[in-house]
Amino acid sequence: MGSPNTDFNLMEVVSKKIQPPNCDLTLQIEVTDADNGNAKGTWRVDDRFLNGIGITMGGFVSSAADIMMAYAIASKLDNGKTFTSIDLHTTFHRPVLPGEVTVEAKVERMGKRTAYLTAELIQNDKKTASVVSSVMILDR
Repeated sequence: MGSPNTDFNLMEVVSKKIQPPNCDLTLQIEVTDADNGNAKGTWRVDDRFLNGIGITMGGFVSSAADIMMAYAIASKLDNGKTFTSIDLHTTFHRPVLPGEVTVEAKVERMGKRTAYLTAELIQNDKKTASVVSSVMILDR
């Protein structure tokens, strides 16, 4: 394993200056906006994300939220800072099915070393999941 790429700037993904990270491409999620602690994107769910009973596997749902929360926190940090998730809790409200899912994330509170974020996943105008996360803020 190599060391993490701390020079990667997620805000350059938002402005379309660079290609998204591999996790975004693999999950088929695209950020459409990230500014001042808020981020929004679209997740394209297809059969690759379905479990044995035909609904989206919960780990993928959590991952989609985690990705969008990364853009939300990145939009609040100075260039000399980075972050890592330290806690992630997902509450499922209804199944996520194949199709488009809107993922919205928000920085709720931010201190010098820790930030608290929330995300909602919405499909067909209905909330499918709520996610809360804590992230540790680090120097690059």
